[in-house]
Amino acid sequence: MATNLAIDDALLERARRAGKLRTKKETVTQALTEFIQRRQQRKILKALGTIEFREGWNYKKDRRDRESGR
Repeated sequence: MATNLAIDDALLERARRAGKLRTKKETVTQALTEFIQRRQQRKILKALGTIEFREGWNYKKDRRDRESGR
């Protein structure tokens, strides 16, 4: 899909050099990919504060119990 965007040439060139990329297309694709990854990581980090862990949980005992069919 061809798209025309008005992107700051100096900014695009800085990003291209920083990423050691050859083309503008590679640069924009990489930038969008990293943007999405960072947003997904933020969601994960935000969720970490909402998870409650059981005090005194023994993961080894729990694994043995599951493997033995208890």
